[in-house]
Amino acid sequence: MTTPRGNHHPQPNGERRRQWPPAHPAAAAAAAPEAAETATATAAGGHSYNGYRQYHPRTPGRSSSSSASFKGCCCCLFLLFSFLALLVLAVVLVIILAVKPKKPQFDLEQVGVQYMGITPNPPSTASLSLTIRLLFAATNPNKVGIRYGQSSFTVMYRGIPLGKATVPGFFQQPHSTRQVIATIAVDRVNLLQADAADLIRDASLSDRVDLRVLGDVAAKIRVINFDSPGVQVSVDCAIVISPRKQSLTYKQCGFDGLTV
Repeated sequence: MTTPRGNHHPQPNGERRRQWPPAHPAAAAAAAPEAAETATATAAGGHSYNGYRQYHPRTPGRSSSSSASFKGCCCCLFLLFSFLALLVLAVVLVIILAVKPKKPQFDLEQVGVQYMGITPNPPSTASLSLTIRLLFAATNPNKVGIRYGQSSFTVMYRGIPLGKATVPGFFQQPHSTRQVIATIAVDRVNLLQADAADLIRDASLSDRVDLRVLGDVAAKIRVINFDSPGVQVSVDCAIVISPRKQSLTYKQCGFDGLTV
């Protein structure tokens, strides 16, 4: 019996059928990078269909959740600080209503003339030398203490500053009165023309020299180791001094409290 020509003998076990015709070496080398790129793209999250790569963007789940958590923390901190600020404000208001603070009183009780001298300097000038001692009484009518800052007082003649005295700050107990002393020394201050003529005329003919004492006293109420907003007391005193007697003949003071 003749065997048909179209039949092929089976390959032995373990042997692979040889491809026919064999692939060209150049084509195989060109296809290798493309296959590697396709595999890399597929591993990176894309898909390959018929040699074309398709990419699908990843959804940023973790970054959006982190941003939402950060915004939530900021909102909570803002609400916490707002609540604490309102609580502190409420406590301060309660303390102020309970204490009912009043402005302190600062009065000029005594003026001592230690020295006063006027020296005419022809033709139209004069020099003034003056040393006076001012005794103030500070009264605290409040239930809590008052802390005074550094204060300064100026002596003026017809709007011209002659000298200044500085009083250091101090603390005053509740419902108490304290004496404060300030000494102003004026050494040969020259006055020109009309002011010098007025000074010489008043001193020689009328035996009086009109002076003005101005000052600002800053005070703060002390409550549980906390200072309240400042209260400023303005001092304005008109005094008259006799050059012959070297003494005070007239005194009138005005005070004005201003919350700052």
